[in-house]
Amino acid sequence: MQSQHAAKRPAPPSSDGPLVDVGQAEAALVEHYPRLVRLAYLMLPPEQGGRSRRVLTAHALVQRALPRGRTAAPAIPAQPRQSADGRAAHAARPGRRPDRAAQAARPARADDEDGGPGYALVRLQVVRTALRACPSRRRGARRRRAGLSALPPLPPLLPQVWGLRLFPRSGGAEELALEQRLSALSGPARAAWVLRGPERLSDDDVRAVLTDAGAADAAGALREADRVPAEYRLLGSPAFDPCSLQARPTDLVRRRRRLKAALAAGAALVVCGALFGLPDDGWGPDGAAAPPYALNRAAQAALDPGKLTRVSPAVWKSSARTDFSVWPARGDLAGDAGLLRRALAVWARPGERVRVSATPGTPSGGPAGPPQLLYAGTVDNARVVILHDGLRITRYAEPLDGAEGAALDFARVDGADRAGASALVLGRSDGNVRYLTAPWVRSAGARDLREPGADTADLSLTDGVTSPLAGPVPKPGSCTSWNVLELTDGTGTRLVTDLGELVPAVLTAGRPGAAGEAGAAAGAEALRTWSPFACSLASMRSAGVRSVNAWAFAEQPLPDASGSAAWVCTRAETWQGGGTRVLAQFHTPGAPVGAVAARAEDVPQCGEREPRVLAGVLWKSGAGTWYLLAAGSRGTTSVTATGGVEGTAQGNLLTLEAEQGAQADLEGTLENGDPVTGLR
Repeated sequence: MQSQHAAKRPAPPSSDGPLVDVGQAEAALVEHYPRLVRLAYLMLPPEQGGRSRRVLTAHALVQRALPRGRTAAPAIPAQPRQSADGRAAHAARPGRRPDRAAQAARPARADDEDGGPGYALVRLQVVRTALRACPSRRRGARRRRAGLSALPPLPPLLPQVWGLRLFPRSGGAEELALEQRLSALSGPARAAWVLRGPERLSDDDVRAVLTDAGAADAAGALREADRVPAEYRLLGSPAFDPCSLQARPTDLVRRRRRLKAALAAGAALVVCGALFGLPDDGWGPDGAAAPPYALNRAAQAALDPGKLTRVSPAVWKSSARTDFSVWPARGDLAGDAGLLRRALAVWARPGERVRVSATPGTPSGGPAGPPQLLYAGTVDNARVVILHDGLRITRYAEPLDGAEGAALDFARVDGADRAGASALVLGRSDGNVRYLTAPWVRSAGARDLREPGADTADLSLTDGVTSPLAGPVPKPGSCTSWNVLELTDGTGTRLVTDLGELVPAVLTAGRPGAAGEAGAAAGAEALRTWSPFACSLASMRSAGVRSVNAWAFAEQPLPDASGSAAWVCTRAETWQGGGTRVLAQFHTPGAPVGAVAARAEDVPQCGEREPRVLAGVLWKSGAGTWYLLAAGSRGTTSVTATGGVEGTAQGNLLTLEAEQGAQADLEGTLENGDPVTGLR
């Protein structure tokens, strides 16, 4: 009978047993480690590699028997099934009467107690790997016929003991005779003998274990194992205990020669490496860069709270710049070195429990050098730190109650002007928003953009922090209000709105390209322009919006004496430059909000480069008639509709009767003869 070398992967264990996780398997392995090592030691061939190699191999097989994840245990008990008289119920072997005396002689040790499904799974893996380690007799016979010696098994990767040889103590004549009889068996037969004996399994269970372990002829292995007497009492001898070992030195002269050869090879490798790394030749992958393990001074300085940039409160008054770089450091925790150190460390190395968010186009890596401190203080139920590195605003927040987890938010702010650097969102709580305002802001108030005639509600300012303001959160399916923040400084009044990011968006109104404060949305006419279209700002959340302009580009009389409709184009500019959003909206008298007639992204219309637009909409009059209404911006001399509706009108307005659901293409002509197409 030849031992089984699996040319293919053995069949997995039966999935009938319970699932065993890695922790259960490890507990069973540690608890029954001597028992498992003895099992592997007895299964390995005694004649291969000497007793020292056999001991190390047995330990290695057991230590590598843990599963990689949750695995189904074999449907085989870890200990034998008990009969009514308390003995293991062993199936009668074909052609042989049960040897009850031998069964009674089997050792009944404490480590033979049931190890549960975890032990059964680990034991199956040990048997499987031990069978693979047994050399094939057929292959060995072929090598002997060819005049070659049999190949020893490969040494185990772990464990290794350098400079020592470890082996069990020598036994007497009976132990030697038993080892010789076991060496004459094949690997599966030795496994069958051991599973019958120390493991006290019935023949049916032995057959199942061998089959799951990859043995091709489990029944034959059982018959072959019958040739060795059931002298299990001898297994209690130190000769069969691979955990009680003797130590002796290895060949000292050979070890000295090998050490000299290794030193010579290492010196040669160093010389070759130096030659290849010479300048202008060989390899130098990183050039003048420091080694990967070297500490970068700028990176280390960026983590030092003592090196944070702090701007004097009066710098903004004399500086030519009016952006975040001239904001002073504020907050009741601006001197808390521990808080600042945590904020910088989380920025550089956010852990798994840190919630990180960034506006589109904003990198979330650590700072290149010491950033500027804008704020550190207590905001509602959190400690908040606001930092600025010239490109980004970074907000760090940790809970006051000491709970685990923190938040890290990034927003891009390069190129910010006075309006864009007028406020930051400090925190949101219970639907309210707190802002940190610029040092040049004199007063702050809350305004409902849907109510242009309502008064502004004053907000208090404490060290630049506003009192809570209800956020613009319209109810699903309706929009009756949109709260914005009104800021007043020495140059005028402006409106900003929270769009779910660190930097609120600035609201303006008027023809694109209006210079400076002329486009601020705080005037009465600008407020009336924004009122029907305020709720359209909800579609611009979390898009990195820097500013939104509302331009009333046309007013059109409605058919059937229904009054006049307003055409407004809203354009959202982003901090990253791309991703602009343009909406052409249409508002009729009596309608609570405007309707979106056309939308587009990354187009120049309604912007400073192309302050022109053409859009159309299907509208149903009170009499039930459908019309195609189209309007162009100032300077449009004619508008033409083709497709589902045909017609041309001089000027910038077009009104044509149409069918419900009709679709048309719009084209216009400008005063200079250039064409303009309808916004889609």
